[in-house]
This record gives sequence, C-alpha cells and structure tokens, in this order.
Amino acid sequence: MSRQRFQLPLSKEEGLCSDLDPSFEFKPYNGENSYNNTIRWLSSKIHKYKKLLILLVFLLLVSTFTSAPLVPHFHSNKDPRVVIILAANEGGGVQKWKGPQEWSVERSSIANKKKYASKHGYGLAIKDLTLKRRYSHEWREGWQKVDILKQTMRQHPNTEWFWWLDLHTLIMDMDVDLEEYLLNSVGSKSYRSVTSFNPIGIENHVPYTDTSQPVDLIVAQDCGGFNLGSFFVRQSEWTEALLDAWWDPALYEQMHMAWEHKEQDALETLYDHQGWIRSRTGFIPLRSINAFPPGACSDQADNPKFFYRESDRDFVVNMAGCEYGRDCWNEMEYYRKLAKRHEERWWKFW
Repeated sequence: MSRQRFQLPLSKEEGLCSDLDPSFEFKPYNGENSYNNTIRWLSSKIHKYKKLLILLVFLLLVSTFTSAPLVPHFHSNKDPRVVIILAANEGGGVQKWKGPQEWSVERSSIANKKKYASKHGYGLAIKDLTLKRRYSHEWREGWQKVDILKQTMRQHPNTEWFWWLDLHTLIMDMDVDLEEYLLNSVGSKSYRSVTSFNPIGIENHVPYTDTSQPVDLIVAQDCGGFNLGSFFVRQSEWTEALLDAWWDPALYEQMHMAWEHKEQDALETLYDHQGWIRSRTGFIPLRSINAFPPGACSDQADNPKFFYRESDRDFVVNMAGCEYGRDCWNEMEYYRKLAKRHEERWWKFW
C-alpha cells in the first residue's frame, strides 16, 4: 500500500488556509519561553528544599570562616609563620570567679591581639590559664606556660615562631611587622651574653657554649631577671629539648618551694648551668617587646631602659605585677586609649 503525501497549501487559490496572512513571517526561536520555564522550575525546587539549602549555606559559612570541630574545612590548613599565644581565663577568674573589671581587662587584651594578628596574617591561640591540678600530687599553676607551649607547637607543626604574651599586655603599635622588626634578623638584633646586663648575677661563662648556633629563644630581662610576659621560641628539636627539661617534674619537685618565680627561676637556673641552652638563647632590650608602666620595677623608677615612652612609640607594654597592689584595669584602660589615639589619622573625623 503506497503512502499518500500531503502538502500544506501555500495560497488562497489552493482552497485551504484561507485565513493565512501572506505577509506573515516565521521568526527564529529566542528561548524566552524556555528561560521562563527554567526560572519557574528552579523557584519551585528552591521552595521545596529551602530548609536543606539554608542548612548547606550555613555549613559552608561555618566551614569557610571558622575552625569549629566536626565540620570539614575548605580554607587553607597551612600554618602561619608566627603564632601568638595569649594566656587568658575565658571561662572564669583565677579561682573560677571573675569580676567586671577582670572581664573588661580580658576583653581588651583579646581584642588587641586579634586585631594585630588579623592585620599581619599571624595565628592566635588563646589558652586558658585557670588553675587546675595537672597531677594528683602537685600544684603547678605557675608552670603552665611550658605545657601550653608544647601543646600549641603540636597543634601548629609547620609554624616557625611562637610569641607568648601574658594577659596584661597590650600591643601599642599595630603597624609593626614582627618579621621585619625582629624575626628576619634575630641574630643581629639580639645579644648572646649577660655580660652587659646581668640583674641577678648569672654566671657569665659556662663550658660548651657555642654562640655560633642560631637563636631559638628570644627573651628580655627586667630588674628581676628574665621576663616571661613576652618572649619568643622557634620550633626546633632544640626547643623541644628545652621545654622537656624546663617542664621536668624532677626539677619542679626539687626546687618548687625555693623558687619564688616558678618557671622563670627554672629557666634562669637552666641557663645558668647548661651550655647547650645558652648556645641558642638571645636577649633583646626589654622595651623592644615588653615595656613597663610606672609602678613596675619600682626600685628602678628612674631607669629609662625599663619603662614605656610614648615619644618612642614602644611596641608592647606589659602591666607586669599589676595584680599585686596596683590597679590592672586602670593601667590597661590608660594604655588602650593611648594606643587608640595613636591609631587615629588626622583625615578621619569619626
């Protein structure tokens, strides 16, 4: 059976499609209807699964901008070259209680370090120093610096330098870059002997000291010896050995009743007797990382090498010992406002 072929009439004369306008033209398909259909389809799907989408967006934001546990993170896991370690008691006071002024001091100190670390791309580890019994037979609250340093170094295995700061410190000059200021040339900016300044009478020469080795511990001295309110350690095998010796329970058990300044006295004793520790320890002037306010080192009140000088815009001020007869909150507020005034620019009117 043959198939009949049909053809659409093209004119009125052929008798069909008499209403066809001879001037009608077929236009190319522009996809507008398909686009509208796609939009309607997407809108319906979004409305149907909006709760799931909100959850996914929330998880993406948490993953990208926080370090929350149990959530995969898509931001870079590369450790910064410098991590600042700030000692704080975020959960309470020294004995689990804290007053309004203590909260204020803590907030000011943490905000100060966060702003500085964010500006220069450094890491910031805020560590709790609330008193705890680490072991059943001892009370080592003054020694937690060493333990916290070891913990933070394990958490940041690729970080080169760690900068410890006590809570009662303020960074006064936000423009100072630590690497340019100190870390890139620490060998030339530090001195390796206590000959020029020796406030506690440490032995000047110890056998087997090799000062040609690089500096892995940077510390300043005040009127009472080593000041550990602000100091640097470099991640290395030497530093791990130092921290192990510094945290050794045998050392603590022997001398903890005699050492008034706890971990400070322990480090001074190690430096005084061990040549390998001297070999990689460098000293810098106190005011370079740890300037004092009036009231600290009161027996040296006229000595300019210890105290913050506004005209010189010292980098860091440390309210060392303010909890012993001075007012920590007033001192912190004074220097916080001073730092804020230094940051103001003349072209800013708000």
